[in-house]
Amino acid sequence: MVSHKHSDASDMHGDVVHTHNHSHTHKQTKVVHDRIARAAGHLASICVMVKEGRDCSEVLIQLAAVRSAINKTCEVILKDHLEHCVVDAISTGDTEALNQLNRAVELLMK
Repeated sequence: MVSHKHSDASDMHGDVVHTHNHSHTHKQTKVVHDRIARAAGHLASICVMVKEGRDCSEVLIQLAAVRSAINKTCEVILKDHLEHCVVDAISTGDTEALNQLNRAVELLMK
């Protein structure tokens, strides 16, 4: 389990993210890290497939597998976020955390 504290930061568009300030423990940090590393490795192997001129259908199938892995990782993060960040935000009256969750879900669903 990894404990962390949220603070203000900016995304690549300069928008402020995580304006709430609380600390708690995330149980899925290692799982998320391992999933992302696995997806990154898989994506790197797809780059090799493209460079080698592999069949487009094979590349698309592998890309679908990476997308599925990323979606599952998002699901794990979202569940962990709901169980920890959102529960904490509700208990402390932090409505901004809920606004941030809504924004994150909107972006995730695009």
